[in-house]
Amino acid sequence: MWEAFIDNMEQIKSTASGFSVPFFRRLKLFFALSRTPHGLLDMATPCFVALLWLGGFPSLFVVLVGLITTFAGYTAVYALNDLVDYRIDQEKMAKGQYCNPDNYLDALMIRHPMAQACLSYREGLMWAGGWGSVAIIGAYLLNPVCVLIFLAGCLLEAVYCLMWRLSPLRAVVSGVVKTTGPIAGIFAVDPNPSPVFVMVIFLSLFFWEIGGQNIPADWTDLDSDRRLKAQTIPVRFGPVKSAELLLLCIIFALVLMFISFQLPKPGPAPLAGVISIILGIYLLLIPAFRLYQTNSRADAMILFNKSSYYPLALLVTVLINILIIPGVYP
Repeated sequence: MWEAFIDNMEQIKSTASGFSVPFFRRLKLFFALSRTPHGLLDMATPCFVALLWLGGFPSLFVVLVGLITTFAGYTAVYALNDLVDYRIDQEKMAKGQYCNPDNYLDALMIRHPMAQACLSYREGLMWAGGWGSVAIIGAYLLNPVCVLIFLAGCLLEAVYCLMWRLSPLRAVVSGVVKTTGPIAGIFAVDPNPSPVFVMVIFLSLFFWEIGGQNIPADWTDLDSDRRLKAQTIPVRFGPVKSAELLLLCIIFALVLMFISFQLPKPGPAPLAGVISIILGIYLLLIPAFRLYQTNSRADAMILFNKSSYYPLALLVTVLINILIIPGVYP
């Protein structure tokens, strides 16, 4: 869908004066650097968490600035990942350790365009820095605390990348990084949220990231990571224990997410909580159990792809409760 959109834009722009088709082809490389298809799905996480806590919509100013800031933040952080991993990605490319399966979400666009010499390091740095600056300005306008959360997320993302050959505990760092967006989303709409709600959401998304994203993503690169002596959970502990761990993390994530739906500021949303369990079973638990049974790379990709849609499904659930179902929020 994303590539079709860009291709259509190329065709439209090619008939207009002042811009050429190569401009949009190059823009596509920058979006690939930021893994924008995946980033757009991740953007649903702070949106859904903020709406869940409020039980309604914030002001138009917060909505507009929040959306721009969220896009800028995720665009910058995903690009930062490739900037820090630039040498490692080059090494993988040189040794032919990358494959781009068609059914892998992160391979919808060209993977690691800097390492493949499609973009220069300087261009990537300017892209990440530009969007990072937009994110900082937007975060400050929403709540200065959000600036600190964003900067902490960037720092931890760099630490996560640098730990690739050091320790499988990098998965823990990844779990924390993935929670910074939604936690910032809460503080963007409420400077004094419930510490209990913040902690439950943090833990739920922390376990979702490790079980549904980090371990399956590393699983897809298991063979190449072994040859390159990486220290990921699948490499260190093997498929069997990795499958057990991710299944346990997903169970924790689903239970905690159900609890989080009982804690919103205006009052509990029990029906939405039940729906969150159903969605979690379909998008997370069933593919995770299948991976536990098969230990196959293909099923790891399926789990990663399906779990990537989990925040978007939760956002739709909250929107339905706010807009359509009466009496959910008092």
